[in-house]
Amino acid sequence: MDAIKILKQNDLLRVIDDELDIYLEIPHIAYVEVKKPDSKALLFTNVVDKKSGKKFDTPVLMNIFCSPRAVELLIGDVEQTASRIQELLHMKPPSGFMDKISMFGKLFDLKSVFPKRLSGKGECQQIIKLGDDVNLYDMPVLTTWEQDGGPFITMGQVYTTSLDGKMHNVGMYRLQVYSKNELGLHWQIHKDSNHFFHQYKKAGVKMPVSIGVGGDPMYIWCGQAPLPMGVFELMLYGFIRGENAQLVKSITNDIYIPKDVDFVIEGFVDTTRLEIEGPFGDHTGYYTLEEEYPVLEVTAITSKKSPVFAATVVGKPPLEDKYMGYATERIFLPLLKTTAPDLIDYYMPENGVFHNLILAKMNVSYPGHATQLMHAFWGVGQMSFVKHAIFVDHNSPELKNHTDITKYILNRLHPDNVLITQGVVDALDHSSPKFARGGKLGIDCTGEEIDHLGITLLSDNELLSKMQQISNEVTALRQYETDTKSPICVIKTKKTRNQKYLIEDLKPLYEHIKVLVIVDDAKNDINNPYMLIWRVVNNIDASRDVYITNNIIALDGTNKNNLDNFHRRWPDDVDCTQSVLDSLVERGILNIDQDFRDKFYL
Repeated sequence: MDAIKILKQNDLLRVIDDELDIYLEIPHIAYVEVKKPDSKALLFTNVVDKKSGKKFDTPVLMNIFCSPRAVELLIGDVEQTASRIQELLHMKPPSGFMDKISMFGKLFDLKSVFPKRLSGKGECQQIIKLGDDVNLYDMPVLTTWEQDGGPFITMGQVYTTSLDGKMHNVGMYRLQVYSKNELGLHWQIHKDSNHFFHQYKKAGVKMPVSIGVGGDPMYIWCGQAPLPMGVFELMLYGFIRGENAQLVKSITNDIYIPKDVDFVIEGFVDTTRLEIEGPFGDHTGYYTLEEEYPVLEVTAITSKKSPVFAATVVGKPPLEDKYMGYATERIFLPLLKTTAPDLIDYYMPENGVFHNLILAKMNVSYPGHATQLMHAFWGVGQMSFVKHAIFVDHNSPELKNHTDITKYILNRLHPDNVLITQGVVDALDHSSPKFARGGKLGIDCTGEEIDHLGITLLSDNELLSKMQQISNEVTALRQYETDTKSPICVIKTKKTRNQKYLIEDLKPLYEHIKVLVIVDDAKNDINNPYMLIWRVVNNIDASRDVYITNNIIALDGTNKNNLDNFHRRWPDDVDCTQSVLDSLVERGILNIDQDFRDKFYL
């Protein structure tokens, strides 16, 4: 698939010929572009590394999945794909001759699912560099954020195989460039690649790894698809495309990779060696902390004669993963229903950065049914990383109708229906007291509306005045959804103590409050609910930061420190370098004002 041609034909590609730096400039432009309602893919044709004085012949392609239309063009009709999966999952034995013919046709279509191994070399091996000629710095690898540990490949398709060669995997992990022939492999503890790694480590042998960059965008999307352990993601490519993925053998190891990717980075991992990887400004909108990860010792770099380097940018939402995540959400709904058959639909809001917040609609058959389904969700694959889940009944509004679904939830929110438990959290989560393990919050809003408001509403100014008479920590206040039975009161504080003491001090005002949310005074806009949700679901760990007392639900969404008995290092926000933005605006490459910067916390 010629993605650039397709995007260009559909007016979804912006070509930028200005000289631009791989250090911050190119990623900042892509970061701004994807936040626009009419965002496009970006092709940078004049790419340089100002630090070394190097000019690259290879263009950089970013924001490939720039819109719903781009997803449809590059991946296909996701609803249609979901329907095909649903149909296959519910196939019944044929009852007659015509049923048998119909079933044969459907099964015959599956012949394209399995990847096909070719003999000979592929387009990705038109240029081969080995030994001393291997140099990762010859590729335009981007440094996205000022505090990043170095340049990172952000759209690498990491191909691995189990020790016995029976299972194959492709995952999309960030890859830090350490030197001309060394890459850090950020595969997390729950990933298939990491399971394979431990097989090789136990056997005491080096692990082969090949990394594809570019090619058909479907490879990229398949690399982040949440398939069960042992299912090769390129089978999904064949199912959706209707044609087998065409693979060729790597030059220096036995890993097979798609013949038409733009670059292939080959090598082996010494399983006895780990190196510090990071920090990196990730899709949570925070820097993920330094951790030890395996290192790929690169033995070969191959490419097309005229390759394009594909990359993405991550940080605060909205991002490109908004559109990629939508396709994943729709296509995998039928598979999720096999574990949770009472599930009707689910939605992972982009400002919840997917694993921090999920809304789910279900058919309720008996008391406690929603709680049961919460546990089912937290036990299924990547759903196990979800921190906060809100369940509603079949008669609720559409989950993506933010206005109506919010009112529906707040009219049914009751402290008795709040579940707090613990489990696995994403390795990127920074708010949990321990790495990869933390609190879970489930809210059952499947019942009838609660009977009474039970409070006396005050104006924002009056309530703020009363709070400030109690504590000078409180600097600002705004109430949301005051026409529901559970209004939300958001306050900003200059934190000098654990906020549980402030929550306790505010008890005299509980007759005016149903839901209290606390955020730091610094770097938060109390009038920006989109980013407030991003902040709060990132910053709370339910086992520590949710307080329920006197029918009041309070959430401490502040940054945690020693005042909270928090012993991990709290990371910084991912922020643009303002001087870089200023320079790009002055040169006419970006057109943004201060309101845009403030809206998205740039």
